[in-house]
Amino acid sequence: MDGDILDHDHRHDGGAKLRQIMDGARAVFLASGFDGASMNDIARSAGVSKGTLYAYFDSKDDLFEAIIRGEFAQAAERMCVFRREGDVRDMLTDFGVRLIGRMTEPSVLALARVVVAAVEKFPKIGVAFYESGPLFGATRLAGELAALEKAGALRVPDPERAAWQFIDLCQSYVYKRILFGVVDRVAQEEIEAAVVAAVDVFLKAYGT
Repeated sequence: MDGDILDHDHRHDGGAKLRQIMDGARAVFLASGFDGASMNDIARSAGVSKGTLYAYFDSKDDLFEAIIRGEFAQAAERMCVFRREGDVRDMLTDFGVRLIGRMTEPSVLALARVVVAAVEKFPKIGVAFYESGPLFGATRLAGELAALEKAGALRVPDPERAAWQFIDLCQSYVYKRILFGVVDRVAQEEIEAAVVAAVDVFLKAYGT
């Protein structure tokens, strides 16, 4: 019994320490970029020793990859719960607005910019970002489109391609401008207008 308690406490402490490291590392990466961040800086920001840091992660890129996957895993799961009320237009509009809203959040944009800057030297970071964010969402949407096609609500011969097309349509004029710093923010009305236009185009191509 005492051993079980000790094991439980150890797991709890380990989880808390891991979160502490991840939070500290995230702050350093966003402030300094991937190349500018050092394990010394991360250890200092996280309030742990360098030995403790290396006990959890073998390298800086492993740590950054873990941050990326952790950042997107839960958010992607929540994002890809599709609306069941209403028709196909309602479902696509709801998903598109939530997706672009998430993509244009300052913290997500900041992380995306760090990834783009690092990916040439550390391609596995780009792979982690792609798999845990864009690919996850497109795959889930493709599954939903395939089900809608089977139900006769859409004509989608290639659901995977159609999912990527819809996501690209939603980004449209909104996402690129904020990603590259042309504007500081986009209003909710702009996001909604872009998504409504995207849904119109998509349904003209794939609607029954």
